[in-house]
Amino acid sequence: QVQLVESGGGLVQPGGSLRLYCAASGSNFRIYAMNWYRQAPGKQRELVAAISSGGNTNYADSVKGRFTISRDNAKNTVYLQMNNLKPGATAVYYCNATVVITATLATVRYWGQGTQVTVSS
Repeated sequence: QVQLVESGGGLVQPGGSLRLYCAASGSNFRIYAMNWYRQAPGKQRELVAAISSGGNTNYADSVKGRFTISRDNAKNTVYLQMNNLKPGATAVYYCNATVVITATLATVRYWGQGTQVTVSS
């Protein structure tokens, strides 16, 4: 019904920047909240940033002031601008969306496949 595809990850030096993208595709759905999670080796998955349908945002304390989440509803796309990257940001970043399926009014959470971000000299 709905697919999420992330892109924009890669290798960057400490202090550098990356911009992640997540595009939703499918039919007969309405997107509400969109989020970015990350998971580093040996660690639990954590919420990095969230944005509501109205544009309200929340961030993990570890990224406040350096990461910015935004969305383009016309393109069904959410972005994560990451500035002043630190080695601790190295992880697989996953897009997540809360979606209502029009035909059934079911609320479903969808996940993307993940994109690798590596911060290293």
